[in-house]
Amino acid sequence: MAYAAQIARPTLMTAIMRSLTGRCPNCGEGRLFSAYLKQVEECSECGERYGHIRSDDAAPWLTILIVGHIVVPLLFAVERIVTWPDWVSMTVWPLLSLVLALLVLPKSKALFIAIIWSTRAPGSEQA
Repeated sequence: MAYAAQIARPTLMTAIMRSLTGRCPNCGEGRLFSAYLKQVEECSECGERYGHIRSDDAAPWLTILIVGHIVVPLLFAVERIVTWPDWVSMTVWPLLSLVLALLVLPKSKALFIAIIWSTRAPGSEQA
């Protein structure tokens, strides 16, 4: 843990880029998540604490925003050109939305963890 106090804090952009790769925003070495969306309590490399940071509804909100802005224009463009049965449309678009949401959600959570950590916001409801 002494290592965390010795290194200079990275810039916001550096912290964001490190977190988007699933690494510790502070050192870039340790893992940020121990499971799909479960963040680590502290970095295994530098000891920086992340367990108190809560992104709450921000990550799902950003995920919905991103997925919606990708899927809806694509849906309109494809449905205008292609004539396929309704069951294909009712399978393809929800499946695409689900896959994109599952890919984007951990990245958006990592983004908000990095922003909260980097700006030194409290990140929790505890005093």
